[in-house]
Amino acid sequence: MKNILESKLYLSDLQKAAVLDFSELKNKNIFVTGCNGLICSSIVDMLLIANKNNSLNLNIYLATRNIEKTKRRFEQFENQSIFYVKYDATKPLSFDEKIDFFIHGASPASPDLFVKNPVDTMLSNFFGLKEILDKAVKCNARTLYVSSSEVYGKVQTSEPIPEDACGPIDVLNSRSSYGQSKRAAETLCASYKTQYNADIVIVRPGHIYGPTASRTDNRVSSSFMYDAFDGKDLVLKSKGEQLRSYTYCVDCASAILYVLLKGESGQAYNISNPDSICSIADMAQSFAKYSGVKLRFELPADEEKKAFNPMNNSSLNSLKLEALGWKPCFSKDEGFEHSINILKELN
Repeated sequence: MKNILESKLYLSDLQKAAVLDFSELKNKNIFVTGCNGLICSSIVDMLLIANKNNSLNLNIYLATRNIEKTKRRFEQFENQSIFYVKYDATKPLSFDEKIDFFIHGASPASPDLFVKNPVDTMLSNFFGLKEILDKAVKCNARTLYVSSSEVYGKVQTSEPIPEDACGPIDVLNSRSSYGQSKRAAETLCASYKTQYNADIVIVRPGHIYGPTASRTDNRVSSSFMYDAFDGKDLVLKSKGEQLRSYTYCVDCASAILYVLLKGESGQAYNISNPDSICSIADMAQSFAKYSGVKLRFELPADEEKKAFNPMNNSSLNSLKLEALGWKPCFSKDEGFEHSINILKELN
């Protein structure tokens, strides 16, 4: 499969969504972790587009465990100021350059990892962030932390969840290693702001999907996207009634950059497309529709149940984000259709 930056549709989507005033990034240094992942790879793509279109002279430091893999991912922009930094979220950060902005998105993201490696999940989420915050304090830099909607736990509402909601999390269930460590990491952000006057903003993405997801990403939307692309019938291991905020990866990238440049320090912002809140079954049906496959329902095995998100409703209220001036560019149907068509374009 070709590199995603060879997709004309994907590049067009990036151009369409990159409407923010990027002037604050001119002549700055930005450090991004998780740059090979679903969310942060889209952010880097948008930064590279903005850098080129606006002559920002922005230096982008990509923190990665696999430098060669990351170079291949962004090789279309090799003439820009991209620097590669060897990075592991479980180890001390050894890096001397002066940074103006940090975007910290490195984290285990697939539910099977939360189940198989809960200790690694917790430690990387907490200590990885601590290393970034220590460096940010020294540099007097702004940090954006990519958290998760799972911090809300089981909120008892059928309405989109606002940022001040808080439901219970089963602390003795190792599957909670992800949501609980994300909660602790957000408190760490608040603590650094109080004790060191650190400049920190937090985003809580809902369910992000799109062609920047890797084939090894076993989140439901990513698995369904690739199965649909491969021409396989989609198999849903529940009734699919759970309500989710689905946001196309390009819209998510623009939302995060809005928060980075316009968000109030110390605040958290949901990332959700208000026109793309639907059930898991609706999401699966959309991928089936745009790829010409069927959707089937089966009962899950006990082992599969362990990885399920415990939240029946994780739709998110996006009014706080929209107040910054952000608006999604892609409807639910456009996002799902573009995801399939981009994969087809690259095949």
